[in-house]
Amino acid sequence: MSVSLDMFGDRWSLLIVRDMMVRANKTFKEFLSSGEGIATNVLADRLRRLEDSGILMTEPDLEDGRRVHYRLTEKGIDLAPVLLEMLLWGAKHEDTGAPCAVMVEMAKNREWVLAETRRRWAERDPTPILPKFGAGK
Repeated sequence: MSVSLDMFGDRWSLLIVRDMMVRANKTFKEFLSSGEGIATNVLADRLRRLEDSGILMTEPDLEDGRRVHYRLTEKGIDLAPVLLEMLLWGAKHEDTGAPCAVMVEMAKNREWVLAETRRRWAERDPTPILPKFGAGK
């Protein structure tokens, strides 16, 4: 547990990984505007730490070589089951603002959610999973 928490255990790192999996965020600007109010210096630090831990990697933006896109590594995408359970646990026990019907469907269809998350990652499908959830199950 200690090793895992050292790599990704702070609030901001978990939210960054969540945003990559659920919202398909990939740029510094997208993470910055995700709604939690992370400071730019904290975001830069967490992205660097996640990259140093091998959880994400950077790739050059094909349209603007000065920018980078962040992408989960295999090690990072392997966090999907853990994050899904944390998301469902939080929605079950606290008022999270997550749509209840979506959380109920995700809980009923854990395997599909995980398979879709991994498919989107493997195929580099930028579609966020929440709007897509429920279609094509």
